[in-house]
Amino acid sequence: METITTISNAFSSGGIWMWAILIVQIVSFAIIAERIFKLYVLRKTSQKKLAHAFESSIKKGDLEKTLEKSKRAGRLNPIGAITRAGSQAALDLGGKEEIQARMDEVILHETSRLEERTPFLAMLGNVGTLLGLLGTIVGLIKSFASVSGADPVTKAAMLTEGISMAMNTTAYGLIMAIPALVMYAVLTNRTQKLVDDMNQASLKVYNWLSFTYETTPKRTSRKSSN
Repeated sequence: METITTISNAFSSGGIWMWAILIVQIVSFAIIAERIFKLYVLRKTSQKKLAHAFESSIKKGDLEKTLEKSKRAGRLNPIGAITRAGSQAALDLGGKEEIQARMDEVILHETSRLEERTPFLAMLGNVGTLLGLLGTIVGLIKSFASVSGADPVTKAAMLTEGISMAMNTTAYGLIMAIPALVMYAVLTNRTQKLVDDMNQASLKVYNWLSFTYETTPKRTSRKSSN
């Protein structure tokens, strides 16, 4: 109860700036929870291992089987979509450049999905700090205003109110900003690991495709007919 009372008094002293920082904090917590679920629970750094499931069929030139396997990989394993794009390009008799281009298109899409919303945490951390600073300035203005043109009793009350607003908003702004900035660094690092894992897996698939695409049945038959 004492903690709740302290928090309630702090919000009363901080005024509207405390509520503004609270809104920013709620948004940052929502982003953190969503990103943790997406980057740690749903996604694993296992794309390089999954890529080996396509190795034998690609090297045999059986790209139809590769496409079937890639479809079973699921949305949470982007290497499936990347392999599917490259294999389809090879089946369409595209050269290495086309295979690379189609795979890169999917890689860019998957990378953007991994990186989305995380940069907002840095912005929200800065906004929380600035709102705390703004509350501090407003509180100090109230304190200075109390010095002139007021009787001693009113002056003391206004001075206390201004200093209380300044201190509470500063503290709450920092309390809000620190976790947001820490989680921004943690989630950015996790995102980079997932992107690196995906890129390495994609490179494996591209190398297999680029060295074998000319020997696929469709390409061989097309060359024979020519």
